[in-house]
Amino acid sequence: MTSRQRILAALNFQPVDRLPKDLGGMRSTGVSAFTYQALRGALSLPPKPTRIYDPGQMLALPHPDVLDALGCDVVIVEGDGLTNAYEQPELWHPFDFNGRIPGGHVRERTLYRTEPDGTINHGNWGSMPPGAYVFNAEHAGQALILDGDLPRPDLKQVRQDLEKRLLTDEKIKALRDTCRRVRESSDRAVFFWGQSNMDLCIHGYGGLAIFPVLCLEDPDFIHELHALHLEYALRNVRALLPEISGYVDIVGTDADDWGNQNSLMASPATFRDLFLPYRRRHNAEIHRVAPGLKTFLHSCGALYDILDLITQTGTDILNPVQWPAGGRTPREWKDKVRGRMALWGGGIDSQHTLPLGTIADLEREVAQNVATLAGDSGYVFANIHNLLAEVPPAKIIALYRAAAAAR
Repeated sequence: MTSRQRILAALNFQPVDRLPKDLGGMRSTGVSAFTYQALRGALSLPPKPTRIYDPGQMLALPHPDVLDALGCDVVIVEGDGLTNAYEQPELWHPFDFNGRIPGGHVRERTLYRTEPDGTINHGNWGSMPPGAYVFNAEHAGQALILDGDLPRPDLKQVRQDLEKRLLTDEKIKALRDTCRRVRESSDRAVFFWGQSNMDLCIHGYGGLAIFPVLCLEDPDFIHELHALHLEYALRNVRALLPEISGYVDIVGTDADDWGNQNSLMASPATFRDLFLPYRRRHNAEIHRVAPGLKTFLHSCGALYDILDLITQTGTDILNPVQWPAGGRTPREWKDKVRGRMALWGGGIDSQHTLPLGTIADLEREVAQNVATLAGDSGYVFANIHNLLAEVPPAKIIALYRAAAAAR
């Protein structure tokens, strides 16, 4: 099988020749820029620029030789045309984070400013003190305002913003050409993560301290808001996907973290009433205009109690499979969605076994998890979320080699 055939077979619950794997196919299966060069060295690969394509999470864009060395099967195309299937040197500018990331490159150099004490400020993501691995934004960029009337978006302004984000003919042509070149450059599955205008998130307007409460206080307003987002999302779907569907395999629909470490962020009733109808129509339209595409939802945390509802939206793939949250097991997650929705991630407990366990612990848990999650197919291996800077390259390599050896 080619990598693309392997991924698609797994997503269609068909037998595969080996376990399909992902590193950096989207922005929650990646690797920290602070460990990327060390990982290349540990894999006996020559130095190449560390391309920081997500400064909010400080993620490196993996090169194809790293994907080859770890046996990974996916490449990314983003909504602005960024890809790791081939080189795009015109997009990158040197910036080494005070020497902490030798060979570091960033997209928008003018957004970075270094203070005399070594603190690095970013125009969108806050500050990175010396020794930190990520930028710090107050309240993680979400306001914590719990008194007085809840702030809410002005629907006229929302419509204006969505109108500006509609894809132009020029943008669609450029994306079609990029996706065609990616397909011609690689036999890996192509993951398209673009701006759909969907943006239905329980941590949406105002953040987690506000939006779930607004869903309870004024559900009629939320219906108006979500209907507006759906209207524009469907316009983009109908314009773009027929043009690129012959060149891509997976399309991201939303990134929406419904769970925390122990429970849901909002009730199943809120998901069923205010989110499910809109996501169902979105997925249905994607499948109508591009029947071969698989839809992908990213949602972190203790989601077990809404897994049935997520399958009812028509979502093909759920990530990151954070089974430790809420005290569940890989078996419980797999049994809940078996044959109905593919799982992508969940390969190891990323908060305990991966950072704190031995290599032997890691190998044992990966073997157990793969045996469970890949049973009856419908599974792509990855960590639960990104590989952080504190994870040494030896463990990253052991993680993927243990997955390759699992049955």
